[in-house]
Amino acid sequence: MKIGQQLFRTIWPVTDAALPGHYQVAIIDQTALPHAWRILTLNSVQQMVDAIRKMQVRGAPLIGAAAAYGLALASQQSSTDETLQAAASSLLASRPTAVNLRWAVERMMRELLAMPEALRCAHAWLEASRIADEDVRINQSIAQHGLALLQALAAEKPGCLNILTHCNAGWLATVDWGTALAPIYAAFDAGMDIHVWVDETRPRNQGASLTAWELQQHGVPYKVICDNAGGHLMQHGQVDCVIVGADRVSRVGDVCNKIGTYLKALAAADNQVPFYVAVPTPTIDRQLEDAIRDIPIEERPADEVHMMAGLTSAGTVEYVRVTPEGSAAANPAFDVTPARLVTSIITEHGCYAPKDLHDMLQRIDPI
Repeated sequence: MKIGQQLFRTIWPVTDAALPGHYQVAIIDQTALPHAWRILTLNSVQQMVDAIRKMQVRGAPLIGAAAAYGLALASQQSSTDETLQAAASSLLASRPTAVNLRWAVERMMRELLAMPEALRCAHAWLEASRIADEDVRINQSIAQHGLALLQALAAEKPGCLNILTHCNAGWLATVDWGTALAPIYAAFDAGMDIHVWVDETRPRNQGASLTAWELQQHGVPYKVICDNAGGHLMQHGQVDCVIVGADRVSRVGDVCNKIGTYLKALAAADNQVPFYVAVPTPTIDRQLEDAIRDIPIEERPADEVHMMAGLTSAGTVEYVRVTPEGSAAANPAFDVTPARLVTSIITEHGCYAPKDLHDMLQRIDPI
């Protein structure tokens, strides 16, 4: 995507000037947005683990690509079985909910452990780049399949199409294009009259900080709303559909996404508003039957609830406390939306009702 007039991905390898023949990994520091634009250069698997844990890189597809590049960094130090296994374990422990991380690590390890040590490092960088390129192609396909849904909705109503989204599932959450925002970008580029309601997405405010920033960069009309406003807007006919991403989808179509998604799905069902989930197929966990029981829900630090960051009139970013000193806080990062509340799941292979998801997976890759 473009920032100013320059094309960017969210993650990319760069030559290490200090060590000829070695690479580093550049990332956009998403914790600095929207108030500052900062690119970080990572040199080790531990730095990648820290970047994932601190959410400097975030979003299920991007975490998968980051993990792949993390293993490439590890292989640059040593390509032994023991080193790679330790690196894989560290990456898998960095954030437990998003299935793409595990998918990417397992794919990389299958490739690397099957070849001689001397060939592993070069192949790790090649395979990590393949994973990143595949993510871009997948998201471009999601954009086109989702565009068809939006065009069908627009054909049934006059005027502007109002779309609500929760959290950030745009290009910042992937290598490029995004998942939930990809159809929105495609619709805008096709000349459709659209407007996006952007949930703030407490406590980390990925909607207010990241989605709003992305849409602004692309020129898409939007308004930021507090998380509790969505149901009211649906009741008054001001939302034509909801599109969200996901960190993990079960094989029966239950959707694990940012905390608060379930409440939006309930409101959408009550008001007959279509609820779409846009995901690449690596986000679908074929082994998962009961998402509410079996998905480990990340519990993030309480300070994310207690503290909020903002830009002061002096142009500095400051953190302020919004709860009484001594208050306890719980901070589950995700919730599960049951398949019965999902209208359609938009994948790179097409759009499917949750009940058809398993058959689709068997057709494209029977295992």
